[in-house]
Amino acid sequence: MDKIKSKIKILFVEDDPNLSMILKDYLEMVGYEVDHAEDGEKGVKLFSDNTYNLVILDIMMPKKDGFTAAKEIREMNQLTPIIFLTAKSLKEDRIKGFEHGCDDYITKPFSTEELSLRIKAILKRCTMSYQSATEPVNETYNLGKFVFDSSNLILRFGDDERVLTRKESGLLKLLCINKNNLLPREIAMEAIWGENDYFIGRSMDVFIAKLRKYLKPDPNVQISNVHGIGFKLQIKEPS
Repeated sequence: MDKIKSKIKILFVEDDPNLSMILKDYLEMVGYEVDHAEDGEKGVKLFSDNTYNLVILDIMMPKKDGFTAAKEIREMNQLTPIIFLTAKSLKEDRIKGFEHGCDDYITKPFSTEELSLRIKAILKRCTMSYQSATEPVNETYNLGKFVFDSSNLILRFGDDERVLTRKESGLLKLLCINKNNLLPREIAMEAIWGENDYFIGRSMDVFIAKLRKYLKPDPNVQISNVHGIGFKLQIKEPS
């Protein structure tokens, strides 16, 4: 068995007993350690009591739906990747999924091979992000009156500190690297989400709006939108 994969622990939350049995057996067969919960309430409880490398959440569940469970998981941990499973294919549901902090979204029916590939891709991206974030490099950016500590996901304004999510921090870091220059949408999506499509683009717009809100206390720091092309972090020297 792959030594690395054997250390990976997955929380799988799904109320369909047949699908749960099939997917849990498959994931364990290919080498993952899997805890299963049949509703969102139990899933959140398991997450609070244990440490997981990945969470797989069904959206339509009793007691607590996947969106609510994801929100509560994100309040406890901003870094653990989340995959949503759903029978719905509406654009609004996919966008809502990304807004609730999911890293991927799979519409039923799907093959076990597809799920396995998605898991590998997400874990690879997150491992690379973790290694980058833990390198002994002081990655601090001065943004007007703000200080952004990208390694520790912290945005400071005076005595106030805000802990950013992994995606918020990654996106702000890209903007900082390209300060006063255009950051193309496609490059940002590929770097932060690992792919480029309509739904991820809508999700990125939500994250940009959040960053604008966080930076609002300093009017000299702004993220401008170059329509249909990308974004620009502009920092003006106070007069």
